[in-house]
Amino acid sequence: MGAHSAQAVSRYGRVDEALLTGIRGLIGDRLVTSLPVREQHGRDESYHDMHAPDAVVYATSTEEVAAVVRLCASHRIPVVPYGAGTSLEGHVSAIHGGVCIDLSRMDQVVEVHAEDMDVTVQAGVTREALNRHLRDTGLFFPLDPGANASLGGMAATRASGTNAVRYGTMRENVLALTVVLASGEVIRTGTRARKSSAGYDLTRLLVGSEGTLGIITEVTLRLHGIPETLSAAVVPFDTIEGAVQAVITVMQLGVPMSRIEFLDEVQISAINAYSKRDYAVKPTLFLEFGGSAAAVDEQIATVRGICAEHGGEDFQWASDPAERAKLWEARHKGAYASMAMRPGSKAWATDVCVPISRLADCIAGARADAAKAPFPSMVVGHVGDGNFHLPMLVDGDNPAEVDAAKRLNAQVINRALSMDGTCTGEHGIGLGKMDFLLAEHGPVAIGVMRSIKQALDPQGIMNPGKMFA
Repeated sequence: MGAHSAQAVSRYGRVDEALLTGIRGLIGDRLVTSLPVREQHGRDESYHDMHAPDAVVYATSTEEVAAVVRLCASHRIPVVPYGAGTSLEGHVSAIHGGVCIDLSRMDQVVEVHAEDMDVTVQAGVTREALNRHLRDTGLFFPLDPGANASLGGMAATRASGTNAVRYGTMRENVLALTVVLASGEVIRTGTRARKSSAGYDLTRLLVGSEGTLGIITEVTLRLHGIPETLSAAVVPFDTIEGAVQAVITVMQLGVPMSRIEFLDEVQISAINAYSKRDYAVKPTLFLEFGGSAAAVDEQIATVRGICAEHGGEDFQWASDPAERAKLWEARHKGAYASMAMRPGSKAWATDVCVPISRLADCIAGARADAAKAPFPSMVVGHVGDGNFHLPMLVDGDNPAEVDAAKRLNAQVINRALSMDGTCTGEHGIGLGKMDFLLAEHGPVAIGVMRSIKQALDPQGIMNPGKMFA
């Protein structure tokens, strides 16, 4: 076993040759113990340190996952699920060692029910792969967190992204789950029915549980019709306040926007350099409208007028599919663009969400705090639902910068909590936000969560060290 704490050694068993032999008997050479593979599975795209598991298992079915979990449970070995590795709060870090179960080879679309507008997929199917599979049905799965994440991972972190303002988050789009519990037993939560009053809502309990209650192996999802017409636009504003107030007005009027994204002037400058664009270096909204041609025309007229009232008039349109894809590609590569501004830095992204009426104040406060930091930062976000990020370009080898980033992160989160917001709109708790989860919910609610964890995972082997200390 790797260099893990004495407490971990005493609580958990060791990954020894007997366990490895048992796993090989189940899956053969899809058990890997080489250091590069283990290190790859011990890190995500966050600032958190890498902690490698002791072994990696490439599973291909629910039955294999269940068999491996049963074997690990019998040896008191930690189990960490892994999808695409795109999480942002250290969710896949094996801080107590153990066995990582990689679900990426569970990549089958199990069943499409086009007439009911739902689909069942294995957990390793990515959102892009699903939409390629659906391309001839007139349906699509709209949630777009930016990365080509696995759908099991998106369910586990309750992901959302740019389309959530219209289509909701994974919470609203997951109908049912197949889950392997810590005992190795398999349960099916929910059905394909669009509503139910039958018992506790285990589906909602497990969506967002970050692998701490079980391993999601299949997901049944709602699908949506592809809009008849789609049109996108980039709109610069003279001030951040103007851009945010335009968003607030649009949402309060109930305009059914498909996407409404905000990028400050620093992020726009980074995108121009990285993606070879020529956007005005100003606070900017990226917008998308969808629906019938007449509905889109009406949406555009309304939003154009609102933007003009708040200092945004120079619309750049992208109605052609290729141009629209190019626009959103630039937005999705924003994180890489920002890191290119300071080579060698790591983007530490805050992730708060507040009621829409408090958004302008929350962003202004975050910007004021960030101006005092010793590193560059910027504001980007899915502002249509009050969710924004403050990526901080931190030199991870500079302790003073790391400390300053921790302080700024806490300032931004505590301000959001004071505004009746949340410490994370979509990234999850993982390693990085355990203290803020307590601040948000209080000790009694955290005690309830711990009781659920104890009931479903009495040995504490499911992704230990995440969500709760």
